Amino acid sequence: MASSADYLSFIMDQLSDADVSSRAMMGEYIIYCKGKVIGGIYDDRFLVKPTETALAMIPDAPMQLPYEGAKPMILVDDVENRQFLRQLVEAISDELK
Repeated sequence: MASSADYLSFIMDQLSDADVSSRAMMGEYIIYCKGKVIGGIYDDRFLVKPTETALAMIPDAPMQLPYEGAKPMILVDDVENRQFLRQLVEAISDELK
């Protein structure tokens, strides 16, 4: 199942205060923060890389596969909290090389 453009639009609106962009890829969307891949939209789920900081910020979050054969990523359930989402994606981006 491919992700909807409406869900992407919602997430991008929630992250509008951060330096984020997206790119469509095979029916899904890759999310970038400050030019670094921090996660994506997969089957209308917002999944992020499990960096040390992200795991600390969402310690009980479930890990899910974005697609078969991929590494597990953190499912972000609290997509309504704009401030938290911005802090999360910026922290992930800052931690990545």
